[in-house]
Amino acid sequence: MNKLLRLLWLMWRARRAPRLAPTDVSRVPFRVLPNDLDLQKHMNNGVYLSIMDLGRMDLMVRSGVWRELSARGYYPVVVSSTITYRRSLDPWQSYVLESRIIGIDDIAGYMEQRFVRDGEICARGVIKARFLKKSGGIVPVPELLELFGLDPAEHPLPDWIEQWSAQVALPPRREPAPSVWE
Repeated sequence: MNKLLRLLWLMWRARRAPRLAPTDVSRVPFRVLPNDLDLQKHMNNGVYLSIMDLGRMDLMVRSGVWRELSARGYYPVVVSSTITYRRSLDPWQSYVLESRIIGIDDIAGYMEQRFVRDGEICARGVIKARFLKKSGGIVPVPELLELFGLDPAEHPLPDWIEQWSAQVALPPRREPAPSVWE
């Protein structure tokens, strides 16, 4: 229920907040709530990933991209993610989630997201996402570039992102991916 309430709050807020370009940094304020906590009484690692969903939604709504994606029957799915934790977020602490597009390669888009408290990064995550069509299939990257107003030459992916993406990739879903421990 907490995630649903946060999503509703975010959608209400995003529609009233200043517009952003898809390449801008979205900043959304949050507070650590009691149901965000783990047994050590700090924000649970899984909650970070759920909050990151909200940051991406804020950027898409405020930039107008979400309306266009929905009209075309497109939706994003996270393909890969990584997150690094630096400092804990404790009960009732406020923080800001910053989200920005890093770039797009020939198959997916990449976004960096930061959990910031008092100007300091507490955690940083990176996601790789693809856009799918409700009618089936994948949205072609040239169409995404146009929709997001991105020029790959202006937003080259850092080398480590390309390496990370290649190293964590699983085989395509039509190919076998047996679970064999070495």
